[in-house]
Amino acid sequence: MGYAKIMIKGEIEIVTGLHIGGADAYSAIGAVDSPVVRDAISGNPIIPGSSLKGKMRALLQRTYGASPSHNDDHPEVLRLFGSSGGADRDIIPSRLKFGDCFMNQERVEELKSANIRLTEIKTENTIDRRTSMANPRQIERVIRGTVFDFELIYDVLHGHESEVDKDFQNISKGMKLLENDYLGGHGSRGSGKIKFRNLEIINIYGDAPLVELGV
Repeated sequence: MGYAKIMIKGEIEIVTGLHIGGADAYSAIGAVDSPVVRDAISGNPIIPGSSLKGKMRALLQRTYGASPSHNDDHPEVLRLFGSSGGADRDIIPSRLKFGDCFMNQERVEELKSANIRLTEIKTENTIDRRTSMANPRQIERVIRGTVFDFELIYDVLHGHESEVDKDFQNISKGMKLLENDYLGGHGSRGSGKIKFRNLEIINIYGDAPLVELGV
């Protein structure tokens, strides 16, 4: 057994409105204050792979304790998510490759045929406690019930085959933690709850060991 690649493939269902911010350097009068990030070709909202990776990493590291920087994460977290190294430590390549998640086209067509928009505008207020004045702002969110296609690649490294089972236990743990937390912004106000579904594991290169996900 040597170098191999394993794909985790499935879907992400949006359980409550999801906001992952896009470019808002210029806002015309009457425009939404905080739009969602979108695919430049289709114009549909996306979930950037960097957002998934960052949140899963932070939640998984939290189970091992606080870390002053990503380079100081627990060794089991570092080997999954990587390290940029430094003066006194080596660069650690990430074993996980997160792809951007695009909207499931079948679900998009279902929503469009029912004349349902893919996003909604949620108005929130911040209150100045000294003056009691409200400062409203408009947040764009991907609507609940939307589905995104999800792919994650795991590299099986030569000489580290014995670590694969533990790595997949940690991947499962990170996904469970994310399902019970939130993705994107405004999670403490109800946004960003997601659910992984229809997950499957596919050996896409090499002689990969048999593994399971507990999600």
